[in-house]
Amino acid sequence: MKPKNIILLGVIAVVLAAIIYTFVGSQDQAAYSSQIEKDREERDSYMKSSPESPFAKETGSYGGLKYYPPNVRYKVVATLDLVKDKQPVVLSTSDGKEQHYLPYAYASFDLDGYNNKLLILENMDMGPERGKLFLPFGDETSASETYGAGRYLDVVKTPGNNSITLDFNKAYNPYCAYNDSYSCPFPPSENLLRVAIRAGEKSYH
Repeated sequence: MKPKNIILLGVIAVVLAAIIYTFVGSQDQAAYSSQIEKDREERDSYMKSSPESPFAKETGSYGGLKYYPPNVRYKVVATLDLVKDKQPVVLSTSDGKEQHYLPYAYASFDLDGYNNKLLILENMDMGPERGKLFLPFGDETSASETYGAGRYLDVVKTPGNNSITLDFNKAYNPYCAYNDSYSCPFPPSENLLRVAIRAGEKSYH
């Protein structure tokens, strides 16, 4: 085969690969966005109709939750650094009390030119919530676009892994964002990010 034909075939192969990659990538993004929207619909339904909802006593005034559009950019893979010397972390709450947690790990990731580090906490109370992970955080949108006292992210333990996926599209408000009768812990100072996380739930009011 002539060198010119080999080069031409190579160019065609690269173009086809790029087209396939773009097509598959767009499909993945669409499927991801669809799943995020489905999760949000389920949460909205719960808030509207569940007797356990913070709006249960005032369902007539419920106006629906507000979100940023799903954006896979805010689904990040973070390096996980487990905390070895576990000393209890005390968090202040919205009603002036305190809650205690154990430090589980630091999650580090790059975003918007910053290396960000968040402390993942472990519930140490007795009961069904014991051992579950909890990630409260604040960012540059707090008090302007999102709830001023920070948002939460559910995290699942991944034993043996040195990385973890943090999907900020699933960030949600604590119940005290809707109803002052709830007690909600504030994020620790190290979890106040210097970047704007325009993903997940916005301010309700």
